[in-house]
Amino acid sequence: MAKTINQMSIQVKFFASLRDKIGKADIELDAAKDPAEAWTLATDNAPRPDNILVAVNLDYARFDTPVKDGDEVAFFPPVTGG
Repeated sequence: MAKTINQMSIQVKFFASLRDKIGKADIELDAAKDPAEAWTLATDNAPRPDNILVAVNLDYARFDTPVKDGDEVAFFPPVTGG
């Protein structure tokens, strides 16, 4: 399906325990202004855990970082190591 003028496409991905909690690994959204809105739309308004991390195009980001057409937004739990 061809995109119409002004239609966005944003890939949203969920990793590890968030993927299990949300019940999906990824979703495509037509629009979102930032990762906070992407979370709300992709999860049907599920509460956002306080400690999750977000990346936009593989770079750590804030939940108010602007996103644009073609961006990838990824949500994942904090990573620990030892």
